[in-house]
Amino acid sequence: MIEDDPEIENSPLCEIITRDGITVRVEIYRLAGSDEGWSLEVVDREGGSTVWDGTFSSDKDAYAEFHQTLEAEGIRTFLVFPNFH
Repeated sequence: MIEDDPEIENSPLCEIITRDGITVRVEIYRLAGSDEGWSLEVVDREGGSTVWDGTFSSDKDAYAEFHQTLEAEGIRTFLVFPNFH
């Protein structure tokens, strides 16, 4: 028997960001109807993703972590294959 994939709740804070000619998609999500934490994933244009270990207590905390990492390390830190950009 094949089980249905769980329903995912996306945060309204998900967005697409372009900086220095590089575009990434910020995904913040959790299981729908759950009080579990929010996951943070950043996807580059080739589909490579950076996923944080653990979860965040709120989508705002996840969003703040993304922006803190972006400012500290730059957008290239989210590229799986940085030489292709």
